[in-house]
Amino acid sequence: MSEAGIDFVTNRIVPAGLMLVMFSMGLTLTLRDFAMVARRPKLVGAGFVTHLFVLPSLAFLIGLIFQLSPERALGLFIVSLCPAGTTSNAMTFVGRGNVALAVILTALSAIVTIFTIPLVLSWAVPWFLAGAGRTVPHLDPVGMMFQLGLITLLPILVGMILRHFGPEFAARLARWLRPTAFVIVVVVIAFSVIVAGRMVLDNLLGATPAIYALNLAAIAFGLLLGKALGANARDAMTLSIETSVQNVTLAIFLTLTVLGSLPLAVTQNIYGVVMILNASLLIRWWRGRIEREGQTT
Repeated sequence: MSEAGIDFVTNRIVPAGLMLVMFSMGLTLTLRDFAMVARRPKLVGAGFVTHLFVLPSLAFLIGLIFQLSPERALGLFIVSLCPAGTTSNAMTFVGRGNVALAVILTALSAIVTIFTIPLVLSWAVPWFLAGAGRTVPHLDPVGMMFQLGLITLLPILVGMILRHFGPEFAARLARWLRPTAFVIVVVVIAFSVIVAGRMVLDNLLGATPAIYALNLAAIAFGLLLGKALGANARDAMTLSIETSVQNVTLAIFLTLTVLGSLPLAVTQNIYGVVMILNASLLIRWWRGRIEREGQTT
């Protein structure tokens, strides 16, 4: 692919795809949904804190334990900073989990990470790259917050407004857009693989064990958290999926569009495949528990 083609996809297609994903999320949200925070504060709060603090800590530690290269470790860390996405909501729906819980956790993490991602990245990028003698891109945290707000928060608000004034149309549009997140993830990953095919192959053996370790640790932590809170099977699976299935489209947007680094996106491409595969296996494994629990209630 030519440099002009790569630039067009990186700076036009990827941001547009991300905005469409966030818009589709907004179509499923109302202000009443946020009342779940008051109704089930322990469950929502625990899931939110896990996503915001535990997952990045796990990614940081796994990068050290597996002695990843600076680019691989930073790429994995950026994935952990991103919110859950509509893919996690769709997989929760397929797995018969608590979709309302999934949506509110996704929405809360999407809103808060507009501010946390720029602040953490302004520390993380120099920490990971400068010590290894890599070129460190200049970051403007305030400008990045504004950029993320336009790309993520604005489409969510537009979707919510459309849902408020045209609920039937919004519901039909949401059903039509439901598979959009998965399709966009596949397209973005495919683009990165085509552009950096050799780089992806070189990273398969070196990065995949750490990526699997992070994803499996996130799945396990979500299930254990649900058990510790006394949650039912549906809620426990939802917490697990929300912790382990990230908005990879946003992660790739950050690395390709904001940081302008294709090597950083390679780890995220692999994580995108791993998270969908493992979430599908979790759904098949956990389905029996949900069905048995439903029969006893």
